[in-house]
Amino acid sequence: VRAALDKVGLLGREKAWPAELSGGEQQRVGIARAIVGMPPLLLADEPTGNLDPDLSLELFELFRTLNSMGVTVLIASHDLTLIRSMGQRVLVLSDGRLVDDISAEEVGGGRQ
Repeated sequence: VRAALDKVGLLGREKAWPAELSGGEQQRVGIARAIVGMPPLLLADEPTGNLDPDLSLELFELFRTLNSMGVTVLIASHDLTLIRSMGQRVLVLSDGRLVDDISAEEVGGGRQ
C-alpha cells in the first residue's frame, strides 16, 4: 500500500481522512487503490480531471510505467494534449460507439 501511495505522490498521507484531502489527492488515492494489486487491466476515466498540469504529467508517466510492466491501461479522456503524449493506440468513441482506431500522432488531426 505504501508503495502505491508513493507512486501517486501521497506517501505520508495514509492516515488522512477523505475530508482532509483535496479533490486531486482523493483522486490519486483512488488510483493508488486500483494499482496496489498490480491488476492486468487498469481503467481510468478522466484520471487527470482534478489535477494540476504537473501532476497530470506525473500520473501519465505512472500509467506509462505500469504499461511497460505489462498492465494494459485504458484511459478515457478529453485532454488531447495528454492523449498525444502517451504515444500509444487511441480508440475514438462517439455516443458510446467505437468510431476510429488511430495512433497518438493522429490525435487532433480532424479524424475524431
